[in-house]
Amino acid sequence: MTSTSEPFAVVPRRAHRGGRAVAPHRWPALVLAAGGVLAQMAFPFTDGGTLGLTTASVVLLAAAALADAWATRGPLAAATLAAVAGLGGLVAEAVGVRTGFPFGDYAYTGTLGLEVLGVPALVPLAWIMMAWPALAVARRLGGERRWAVALVGAAALTAWDVFLDPQMVDQGHWTWAHPSPGLPGIDDVPLTNYAGWLLVSFLMVAALDRLVPRTSPDQATGPAGRGSRDIALDAVPLAVYLWTYSSSVLAHAVFFGRPPVALVGGLLMGLVAVPLVVRLLREQPGGRRALQRTGQRTGRDSGVGPR
Repeated sequence: MTSTSEPFAVVPRRAHRGGRAVAPHRWPALVLAAGGVLAQMAFPFTDGGTLGLTTASVVLLAAAALADAWATRGPLAAATLAAVAGLGGLVAEAVGVRTGFPFGDYAYTGTLGLEVLGVPALVPLAWIMMAWPALAVARRLGGERRWAVALVGAAALTAWDVFLDPQMVDQGHWTWAHPSPGLPGIDDVPLTNYAGWLLVSFLMVAALDRLVPRTSPDQATGPAGRGSRDIALDAVPLAVYLWTYSSSVLAHAVFFGRPPVALVGGLLMGLVAVPLVVRLLREQPGGRRALQRTGQRTGRDSGVGPR
């Protein structure tokens, strides 16, 4: 479980001189995200989650994403996130269930409640829920290169679905007509699903990166992604992404009876999550020096060192 305390502390400009505090306008996003996390923590004790818990976690985390976008980038950014990720995700899913493109031949079973255009209303909310963290992660790792941001964001979102899809199939929320071939150890979700996720996620993150500002309206202009102030700006989505990674690995390995999903998903999502953690540590005061000291000690212990 990740913490939103020290490495992800929110530092409003007025607090730079004297300690750390959470700006009042950030509290709604923090509270909503915490509620979503608590709902997810109950999943293992209900055999993978009930409809009520699933609804609560998705609604709360989607609301947290929208609230955070509004608080850090303004109402237009929140509206853009809702349109690109929510409406865009709905369109992609509506086309998908009717044509099989781009995810493959699948069908919802009617167990997720209210549907819009044949798609459960929770599904576009789930796109919002994770598109915002994926954008924050992608900008952190992809830098100023828009193509790199879109690629990393697509990988970040698709890797999450390696955990999500098997869980939802196990719960009977949707089915695949042709589940093979699939990833090793995941024989109930086809590879076409992940190809579709890569395509949709690439377009979604690319659009968000172009339309949503990298900095808050009152933040001084300059290169994005530098220092603890920028970490503070994206504290909520970064923490949600790392929580999703760590909790998904644990849940599938220990509680859901799917160790292969934990292994494969842990490796694939770890390709994004682990570099993110390293990047965040390096950006903290003293973090770069600490990592260098660790590397030097490792080098001396193994007999490998600078020439």
